[in-house]
Formats: sequence, C-alpha cells, structure tokens
Amino acid sequence: MVNNLASQNSILNQFIAEIRDIEIQKDSLRFRKNLERIGEILAYEISKTLSYTPSATSTPLGIADTKKLSAQPVVATILRAGLPMHAGIINYFDSAENAFIGAYRRHHKDNSFEVNLEYSASPSLHDKILILCDPMLASGTSLVAAYKELLKKGIPAHTHVALAIASTQGIDYLTKNMPTKNFTVWCGAIDEELTAQAYIVPGLGDAGDLAFGTKL
Repeated sequence: MVNNLASQNSILNQFIAEIRDIEIQKDSLRFRKNLERIGEILAYEISKTLSYTPSATSTPLGIADTKKLSAQPVVATILRAGLPMHAGIINYFDSAENAFIGAYRRHHKDNSFEVNLEYSASPSLHDKILILCDPMLASGTSLVAAYKELLKKGIPAHTHVALAIASTQGIDYLTKNMPTKNFTVWCGAIDEELTAQAYIVPGLGDAGDLAFGTKL
C-alpha cells in the first residue's frame, strides 16, 4: 500500500513546500527542522496502524483507562540525509530501538551508478515493526539495498517506508524489488519525473547537502 499524504489537506503540505523552496533552502537549520517535522507527522500517521494494549494509569485523582503501544518499533535510516527525519520519528517513538545504514552512489561516466554500503548497525529485527525513513526516494535502488542489508538482522513483522518525496519510478521499483512484501509506503509527496542521473524533478535537490553541507 502506498499512502500519498499530499492528497490530504494538512500542515504537512506547508513543510513539503518549504523544503522545496530554493530561497528557504538557504537556511540549513530550517531545512533540517522541516525534515524533522515531516518525520513527526509520518510517525503519527504510522502510529494509527500499530497495536495498542489497554492500560490503567494512575493520576493524582484516580485511575484512567488508557492505551499504550504494545511494542515499540525499530526506526532505521540511511546516513546522512535521513538523520533529521529519523530524529522526528523518534521524537514520537522515544523508546524505539534504532538502526543505521551508510550508503552512497558511485557514479560512472555513462550516467549509470551502483550503490555501495559502508556501514550497518541494527538490533534484531525478527518479528518487529520496522520504520525505514529517507527523505528522497529517487530510483529506489539505495533503499532496497539498505533494506536487504537490514534483513540480515531478521525478518520484520511489517515494514513502514517513510519518505518526504518520492518518484513514481522509485515507488514502482520498490513494489517490484523489495525482498519482502509486507511493507507500507508513506510519502509527503510523489513526483512524476526522474532524470537520467536519477534525480527527482521537481524534487528539491540533494537533501544531504542542504541539511549538512556539500560533500567533497
């Protein structure tokens, strides 16, 4: 299932507009903060699908019938661009375990590229809820490669893929190439065009550079 939250009227649309805006992008602190806010909103939407357990909570005046998460998810991201969204998600799932994947594109002269993984740290994922977040889903190859690496730590009960902006081609690639089929995609927006260099149009540019500075 693919959830395109741009189809709904909410404050999320404001934050998506701001991370796209070439003038607002000049303020890297605001760019990171908006990605964090997007992560929080996606976390809230995902939370509606999770399991809850009835609980009795003591207040100063009595006992309240409440509900609490039956189990915390594992929140994973791809370094470095995914860090602000990851921060937003764990603002809501503040007792979650965490996983990190270091991945980058190695480009070739013919405009092709391969995805290299350099780092992986994850708890056991066996039968857990996994939230895998990344601000941009372009071709989809980096995210699928990262997910395959995470599966070495066990097969999740369900995976939620949280994205700020995705391309239609990237969504199609996920649908056809994710090694497990028990996953749901959550997008702040979906763009139609992908360039030959696998950049989303209109997109927003390079999320990692905008958040943390230009790479060498």
